[in-house]
Amino acid sequence: MLLFFELLIILLCTKLAGDLSVRLGQPAVLGKLIIGIVIGPALLGWVESSEMIDQLSQIGVLLLMFIAGLETDIHELNRNRNSSLAVAVGGIILPLLGGYFAGLAFGLDSQQSLFLGLLLSATSVSITVQTLKDLGRLNSRESVTILGAAVVDDILVVILLAFLMSFLGAGDVALGWVIGKKVLFFAAVLLLGWKGVPWVMRRLAPLKVTESVISAALIICFFFAWMAEELGVAGIIGAFAAGMAVSMTSYKQEVERKVEPIAYAVFVPIFFVSIGLNVTFEGLGSQLLLIAVLTVIAILTKLVGSGLGARLTGFSFKSSLGIGSGMISRGEVALIIAAIGLEAELLAREYFTSTVIVVILTTLVTPPLLKMIFGENKEATSQTSD
Repeated sequence: MLLFFELLIILLCTKLAGDLSVRLGQPAVLGKLIIGIVIGPALLGWVESSEMIDQLSQIGVLLLMFIAGLETDIHELNRNRNSSLAVAVGGIILPLLGGYFAGLAFGLDSQQSLFLGLLLSATSVSITVQTLKDLGRLNSRESVTILGAAVVDDILVVILLAFLMSFLGAGDVALGWVIGKKVLFFAAVLLLGWKGVPWVMRRLAPLKVTESVISAALIICFFFAWMAEELGVAGIIGAFAAGMAVSMTSYKQEVERKVEPIAYAVFVPIFFVSIGLNVTFEGLGSQLLLIAVLTVIAILTKLVGSGLGARLTGFSFKSSLGIGSGMISRGEVALIIAAIGLEAELLAREYFTSTVIVVILTTLVTPPLLKMIFGENKEATSQTSD
C-alpha cells in the first residue's frame, strides 16, 4: 500500500512542479528534479528511496534514452563523429585534472584524488536529453554531438576506471577483458541493428495480440540494455542504441508515438524524483566547502573542456557553450562509479554523501544553463511539462 501512495505523490507532484517550472520560464525537468528533493528524505520525507522505486526509475531512464535514440538521425551522428570524440576527450581531461588536484588540496591521498577526478569525468545526458526535448532541439547538430560524446565518454571512463582499479590492486580487473567486452558490445550492436532488429520487428509486429509493435520495440530496448550491462557498458547506452536501430525500420513512427505515453505517464517521473531521493543534509556541515569547490570544478571543467572540443571542431562559440553545458550532468553514471569506488575503498565513506550531492547539483544546473544558452525554440510544443 505504501508504494501506491508514493506513486500517487510522485506523479502528482512532478506534474505540478513541471508545470510551475514552465510558467517560471524554465524547462519542466528542472521542477521535476527539485520536487524530488522536496518530497524526499531531505525535506518532507513523503517518499523514501527503495528497491522498487530504484527499479522503476531504471526503467524510466532506459525509456528516456530509447526515445532519444528513436529521434536521433544516425547519418547526422556519423557526420559529427569527430566533434563527438573531441567533446568527450576534452570533457574527460579537464575534470580528471581538476578533481585530482582538488582531492589533494583537501587532504586525500593520490589514489583517492585520482578516483575523484575520474568520477568527475563521467557524463550522463539523460537529463540533457529531456531538456533539449523540452526546448525542441533534440534533433539539432549540437544535440547529436552531445549524444555521440556521451557514448564515447562512457566507454573511456569505464576503461580508465578498470585501468585504475587494476593498477592500484583495488579489484580483480583484467583490463584486456574490459576493453574486449566493449568491442564485443559495439560489434553486436552493429550486427543486431543491421540485421537482427528489422527481423525481430517483422516477426513480432504482425502477432495477433494487443500492441504487438510497441511490445516488440520494448523487447529490443530491454535486451540491448541488458546486453550493455552484461558487457560493462551503461544500460542507457544500450537503450539508446536500440532506439537508433528501431528508428531505421518502417515502424519508427508508430513506436515513437506509443512509447512516449508509457514513459512519461509513470516511469520517467519516477526517474526524475529518484535523483532527489539520494539527497540528505545530515552531517554535511563540515563538508560544505568541499561540496562547493567540487561543484564549481565539476561544472567549469566540463563546460570548458567539452566546449573547447566543440569549438576546435567548427562549432560557434554559442553552440560550443551549449554543448559544454549539455555534458555537465553526471547523473546515474557518476553515482554508479561512486558506489564502485566506495566498495573498492577508493572513495572514503565520509565523502560518499558529499560526492552524491555534487553529482545532483551538476544535474540541477544543466537544465537552466541549456535554457539560457539555447532559449525557446519554435519546434518546442506545449507538452513541455509532460
